[in-house]
Formats: sequence, C-alpha cells, structure tokens
Amino acid sequence: MHHLEASNLTLGYEGSAIIQGLDLQIPPGRITALVGPNGCGKSTLLRGLARLLKPRGGAVYLDGKAIHHLNTRDVARQIGLLPQSPLAPEGLTVRELVAQGRYPHQQWFQQWSAADEAAIHQALAITGMSALADRPLETLSGGQRQRAWIAMALAQETEILLLDEPTTFLDLAYQLEVLDLLHELNQGGRTIVMVLHDLNQACRYADHLVALRDGTIVAQGSPQAIMTAALVQQVFGMACRILEDPVAGTPLCVPIGRKHRRVRPSTDPAGAAAMPAGQAVPA
Repeated sequence: MHHLEASNLTLGYEGSAIIQGLDLQIPPGRITALVGPNGCGKSTLLRGLARLLKPRGGAVYLDGKAIHHLNTRDVARQIGLLPQSPLAPEGLTVRELVAQGRYPHQQWFQQWSAADEAAIHQALAITGMSALADRPLETLSGGQRQRAWIAMALAQETEILLLDEPTTFLDLAYQLEVLDLLHELNQGGRTIVMVLHDLNQACRYADHLVALRDGTIVAQGSPQAIMTAALVQQVFGMACRILEDPVAGTPLCVPIGRKHRRVRPSTDPAGAAAMPAGQAVPA
C-alpha cells in the first residue's frame, strides 16, 4: 500500500500560515477523519496532502518521496481528490463526468483504451450509477450527484482517496448512503481521508481520528481512544457527554448547550439517580 505522511508541514494563504509545523502519518488501508471547528485548517491540510497547496515549510511525502518533487500525472495516478462542493460544466452527463477521472492515464499517442472503458464501467457499477450514466448532472438529486463525483474519483483508480466534506448539504439518508459507500470502498483496500463536521459520523465510520484546532493536531488515534468530553471541550469549546452509540458501539457525543446546562431530575439523560433540581449537568 502507498504511504502518505506530512513532516513539519506549514501551509497557508497570502502571508497567513494556517497549518504550522504539523506531523501526520495516514494509516494505509484505513479510514481517517479530520475533525475540528471551522477555520482550524482541515481543508487546508487536505489540499496540502493532495499536492494542491505548496508547503511553506516541511513536506508531504508519498512513499517516502516529497510529493511536490514528483510528476503531477504520477501523483494523480495514486491520489484522488474530491473537493468540497465541486462544480461541473452545465449539461455534462454522469458518464462524461466519470470519464474525466481517466485523464491521468491518457497518453499523447493513445487517447482512449479498453482499460479506460472498463474503469468507467466499474466506477459506475460500484457507485450504483450505471442506470443514470446518460443523465445530466443537474437533473440528479444531491446524493446522486455526490455518488457521480465519487465515481469520477474511482475511475481515476487511485489507492488513496481524499474527500473534503463529502456529506455537506445532503440530508441524513444521503449522508449515510455516501458514508456506507466509502466504507465499502475502504473494505476493498482503499485508503480514505475525509473531512467531516459530524463527530458522531466520524466516530462511526473512521478507524483513525485527527482532531485539529488552530492549525495543529490536538489528538489523534482511534475514536475509542481519544473521543472524550475533555477533548471536545478543548477542540470545540463545547461541553458534552460521551456515551456509547447504541447501534455502532462507538463513542457518541451528546452536546450540552446553554439551554441544557441545568436539568431537572425527571429529564436526567443518563438515567441515573435523580439530581437536586437546578444542579448543573456534569460535562
């Protein structure tokens, strides 16, 4: 399996450093979720890992080689990226979009091949989009469009897949549909790194969590190892309770807002012995 890592990595825009001196190793063959508050550097880090943003310091390494010293086409054959809210030209069909994923495999002397056709066919089949191959993207539902973009990334036939908020703007059913698909792809051997906002979905679907704040890693490890109320308070500035997800058995974060800082005995969410009225809920 290909290995992706960052060493002393610094990234930023227009004189402002977002990621500073970061060290990170992506577990090969696993699902890694980047979590943290808005503006903490999750998407910036993903762009750096994808070679879209040149480091100001340190480097990203692919199989031990600095990624910015590698040939662009070679990198595109090993790392696929699905950006946040991707856009496509109007009128593009699903099949035409998926075919864009074959660009890294094209040669000047051979523009199309049986291997390209097979890759497109397989990507459409895996994502359940074969029946919609001739539909224009703008006629699809949000979940279908997201699956079409994932199919494009699959047609690229990379072992590493990076996704920036793949469930944003989708309703809950489509969110689970996309996350289940990514889980199935991971079971087939792909390394997946994704930015997620929903902590509970991250705990359910990721093998490895990376919690960021202000451009640095606060904690990383399995959800069971690092997801605590103290971590959520440190990263998000939010009180919560960590319970066990009754379906997945993974950590379940129950936020505590100002409205629920105090709780009556009859509404004690833990089902424990009654508290005196007005006593603060422990974080």
